[in-house]
Amino acid sequence: MNNNLHHVIGGIPYRAALAGGWMDQPFISRLNLTPPGSMVVVGLEPDFYWMDRCGMGTSTRKVALRLWDGVVPERDSAALVKELYRAENHGKIEPSGSQDMAGIIYPGINRLDYDADVDGGYFPVHVESNCNPDVAAWLETVLQVLPVNQRPVGYSPLEIKNLDLDWIRRLGQSGKDCFKAIVGMDARGLGESFNECMLCWERILPGTVYHPSLTVDLVGLMQYYQARYFGAMYSGCGGGYLYVISTEPVPGALKVHVRLPI
Repeated sequence: MNNNLHHVIGGIPYRAALAGGWMDQPFISRLNLTPPGSMVVVGLEPDFYWMDRCGMGTSTRKVALRLWDGVVPERDSAALVKELYRAENHGKIEPSGSQDMAGIIYPGINRLDYDADVDGGYFPVHVESNCNPDVAAWLETVLQVLPVNQRPVGYSPLEIKNLDLDWIRRLGQSGKDCFKAIVGMDARGLGESFNECMLCWERILPGTVYHPSLTVDLVGLMQYYQARYFGAMYSGCGGGYLYVISTEPVPGALKVHVRLPI
């Protein structure tokens, strides 16, 4: 790790949210008829500065930098998630989801399972972690990252909610399929889970990809890569980065470094 860079951007990890995103929001999880619904987060080493407003949990990371003086404490991970959640969401009418905190705190690849009957759906009922170095190295090879755009200031993806029960079930299943594909080092299955997740986003919360304030054809761009590689999905609502799954280099793509336990 470049400790000199850490003096500038801090040593707190970043996190990538993969398939199943939005299952950490109770207004979604309480409508899942086959709980728990799952989503996947991956701890990332802070090798470079990820842009704000791009779905990388940067606002949560800034809170963690202040709260813990730049280093994740060596304490129970589930307790740290709740501590960071309280610190970020104190007094907020619309709190952020706990996947941001979990992705920063838990190393490796993690499946977060959400059930609205447990903790109101605000925190995972179970976390399934994989910190196998071979799996992490494989994911670093196939997960290719294209910068697209920052979401506009004031943009909200929640103006339209089509809370269809079957699409919510499919969203929660996409997280399970994503984790299974990563652990099995199955690039095709991983790409399919990405594509399925984005279909669910588009149907349930169309503002995630269509909005008057967005200046990029997010769906058209995504479909271009989905047609040419195993799959693609955005790092967050409104764009951010485009994650493309490919065993071959994708022109212009960045690479990530999965954070593993020391």
